[in-house]
Amino acid sequence: MGDFVQLVVSGIAAGTIYGVAALGFTLLWQASGTINFAQGEFVMLPAFAMLLFLGIGAPLWLAFFAACIVSMLLLGVAFKRIIVDPLLRHGVIPLVIATLGLSVFVKQGIKAGVGALAYPFPSAFPAGQFAIAGIEVSYADLGTLLLAGGIVIALQLFLDRTMTGRAMQACAQNTEAARVLGIDVRRMTLYVFLINGALAAVAALLIAPSYLVKFDMGETIGLKAFFAAIIGGFNQTRGALLGGVLIGVLENLVGFYVSPAYKEGVALVVFLLVILLRPEGLLGKAEERKV
Repeated sequence: MGDFVQLVVSGIAAGTIYGVAALGFTLLWQASGTINFAQGEFVMLPAFAMLLFLGIGAPLWLAFFAACIVSMLLLGVAFKRIIVDPLLRHGVIPLVIATLGLSVFVKQGIKAGVGALAYPFPSAFPAGQFAIAGIEVSYADLGTLLLAGGIVIALQLFLDRTMTGRAMQACAQNTEAARVLGIDVRRMTLYVFLINGALAAVAALLIAPSYLVKFDMGETIGLKAFFAAIIGGFNQTRGALLGGVLIGVLENLVGFYVSPAYKEGVALVVFLLVILLRPEGLLGKAEERKV
């Protein structure tokens, strides 16, 4: 029983990281109809940025905040203005193709410029474990769970309880109606892209210590984040967290009780089951979007 609880706790911690990355998919889709298949590389870039700042002597907290700013400017503002704005008027498919191309370009660019080596990354949390009712829990798992879960809850409260958050949701639901009500749609959409850049930096901080920092680290996190967003519901921010946690827990349980060889296939199996049985996702709502 102790092993089972430990696996669930560590799975929830890993799943919340997938959930944070998956939030980028759901937010961008809701705000602008953007599906960003370079989301995994958006997590990888802040990890390298933090390594750069750490290399010049900055403490981890300062490297993280500096990487957040870089991520918001590069992956938020620049991504929106250079890629999304010119292509979105032509429909979703050209934008999907562009983000797939961006993913390959960023990954190969980092490989050519930095190399294919995997670089260690310091954890933001203390090493070691502590016991609760006879169950060993690592400080890293607890810290990851609290930080990632807190960010998801805070973001949901921001969207539900603030004027800006409600304006952002109004823009996502009906752009034309939001304009009639006097909402600055362009500014609200920009806020979403900035939030996505910050979330990518948070995901990088949490996942880099275990994945190591390398040019292809975004492949796995990006794919699992996409699956998590679909599983939970592409039009629900809460669904991103649920999908991520479900993937993380099931991966741990399958890897321990069945075989580690099947662990990486768990997300795909759950994704396929959800697509077949509940296409709108576990928490999603069926909706019609204008083409």
